[in-house]
Amino acid sequence: MFTVSLIASPLRANLARDVAQALADRWGGGPLRWLNPGVAAEFDVEARPADTEAAWAALQQQTLDLAVQPAQDRRKRILLADMDSTMIGQECIDELADMAGVGPRVADITARAMNGELDFNGALTERVSLLAGLKDSVIADVLASRITMASGGAELVATMRANGGYAALVSGGFTAFTEAVAARLGFDEHRANTLLAEGGLLTGQVALPILGREAKVEALIQIAMARGLTPSDVIAVGDGANDLGMIQMAGTGVALHAKPAVAAQAPIRINHGDLTALLYLQGYSAAEFVTG
Repeated sequence: MFTVSLIASPLRANLARDVAQALADRWGGGPLRWLNPGVAAEFDVEARPADTEAAWAALQQQTLDLAVQPAQDRRKRILLADMDSTMIGQECIDELADMAGVGPRVADITARAMNGELDFNGALTERVSLLAGLKDSVIADVLASRITMASGGAELVATMRANGGYAALVSGGFTAFTEAVAARLGFDEHRANTLLAEGGLLTGQVALPILGREAKVEALIQIAMARGLTPSDVIAVGDGANDLGMIQMAGTGVALHAKPAVAAQAPIRINHGDLTALLYLQGYSAAEFVTG
């Protein structure tokens, strides 16, 4: 048995009943279950439809997301989330670089690295080197004035934790940011890279080893094993190439507003919904959401 999820942006709320019902009828699905009228609905099918990709492409034209996944054990025990451009709306290193006067150069490297065009570790080392001499007090300024929480993130974390889940923020960014974001959103733990500073100035170096793609996979395994669970008990979300390993290993792996090269390789793609889409994918209704 498989569950078909149809999800719209909460801002648009443009999931029409006739659209959802037409797909259910076409695929011989069971009754529609509305998780949030206009935003999320689901139905079950006996087997994965052969024309899933064609249906996905057609719905994308209507700014609607589609996912088909095994119906059993959809509610996960662990949330593993990327931070930059996932749980927050920015790339922290790009914001620091802008303050250092090298914004465009660093932003270009970031975009290429996140799309898988550059080696993540090398790209991070190069970008951090361009921050040498920047006052480390700028980090607090960036957090206060430039960093915004992504829509639905607080509800995602709070709802999963209220239902016995464990939430981990695992970032290729920096602990100076993950500590603050994890505290604000209620994550149980956070892992990231450490920017090195001396005398109140960034040295242009990051502590080794670098937390990149493989470290995120290792974090998934470690966090699951520590709780007597397996990767199948994890829902993982991210947007960049360094997230692909954990997205592909998790029981439910979601590319959220991801770079094209990442979305193309992800099991589930959410291009229009916000982070509450991860709750709808698990079968939570809007009435079950917990406010963070």
